[in-house]
Amino acid sequence: MSSSRVFVARLNGMSVFDPLGDEVGRVRDVVVTLTGRAAHHGPRVIGLVVEVPGRRRVFVPITRVTSIDAGQVITTGLVNMRRFQQRPGETLVVGELFDRRVTVHEDGEPVPAVVEDIAMDLQRGGDWRLTKLFVRKGVDTGPARGLRLRRRRGETVLLDLEEVEGLHDAGPAQAATALLEAYEDLKPQDLAEAIHDLSPKRRAEVADALDDETLADVMEELPDDDRLEILTHLPSERAADILEVMQPDDATDLLADLPVDTQEQLLQLMEPDEAADLRRLLTYDEDTAGGLMTTEPVILGPEASIAEALALVRREEVHPAVASLVYVTRPPHETPTGRLLGSVHIQRLLREPPHQPVGSILDPEIDPVSPDASLGEVTRALATYNLVALPVTDGEGRLLGAVTVDDVLDHILPDDWREDRGELTEVSDV
Repeated sequence: MSSSRVFVARLNGMSVFDPLGDEVGRVRDVVVTLTGRAAHHGPRVIGLVVEVPGRRRVFVPITRVTSIDAGQVITTGLVNMRRFQQRPGETLVVGELFDRRVTVHEDGEPVPAVVEDIAMDLQRGGDWRLTKLFVRKGVDTGPARGLRLRRRRGETVLLDLEEVEGLHDAGPAQAATALLEAYEDLKPQDLAEAIHDLSPKRRAEVADALDDETLADVMEELPDDDRLEILTHLPSERAADILEVMQPDDATDLLADLPVDTQEQLLQLMEPDEAADLRRLLTYDEDTAGGLMTTEPVILGPEASIAEALALVRREEVHPAVASLVYVTRPPHETPTGRLLGSVHIQRLLREPPHQPVGSILDPEIDPVSPDASLGEVTRALATYNLVALPVTDGEGRLLGAVTVDDVLDHILPDDWREDRGELTEVSDV
């Protein structure tokens, strides 16, 4: 080994390479055992959680790590690509030990502290063990939403493990400040992967720490069981706020899994306009165009300019699939709209002069589907037109929403597709 001491916060996000120099992935956590033989020498590191292409998190035994140095981790080249699953007795350093409440002693008096980083040292026998804690003393270590955005106060100190009490105890709810700082470079999809690997208790604590918009984005990427677990953990008022921020089709899918009385309670707490959209979507079967659609497509009147249309689809909060088509309708321009006049693909918008009205470049070949259209009909229509979105209209031709290909795939793929992402694979034949 090139380095004999590594701090986990620095290790997190570090690139992992095989002996030939090909990148395997990035370190996302360290797996340790807090108990067992020789535990008095410090918790033993048993491996790394590495994120490989495809957002899959796999386990790399520490015995396969040959070097940690100069901002990189070198492995033997063989990686089991089966998705990482935490076993009984295993603890995630970033996921579970960062932000843990502990106690240190000053002049014989107990002082509360929180763990912000942990050092792992290479032992003479070749084992890696946790040996040092970087803690912040005398701070309010309870959980609070948005805690990572606050400037933390309190003296920081590096201590031996034996100088600290409480590391082995999960104890009461803990904050997620250091954990989220370690994951601050992650997109919502990747953060969802990280949260999925945590225990239910820790998932709830992370959810409490995230702001509403980030949590909504993350929940849209989580398996159904995880997001239902998080939503039912949240106070009703905040659960309603999260549903308002989520994409309407995702929020509807989540509501549909709740008892009817709980659905109604949350809908009553939402803004009336937001709740009305979800109530409408709940009336459709989930495997129909109405059950699949979003009620927030990009809508303009025929006199709007191409420049206006491009400004709307350019907004960061607009999903790429939703942004692919602009729908032109008679007033009103919120679903359910006036009569749908036609649709314009974003590629056509990019080819025409910015001052030209969108009503002059409608695509006559994009036919809408009815809200009762089956999943098969929607799939065939998307394939026929080579599109990633389709308009949904009622019997009078009014636009009700749009179906996007990502929602179709969610219903075509197996229920556990987010979790079942790989088998045993040889990354490098060395």
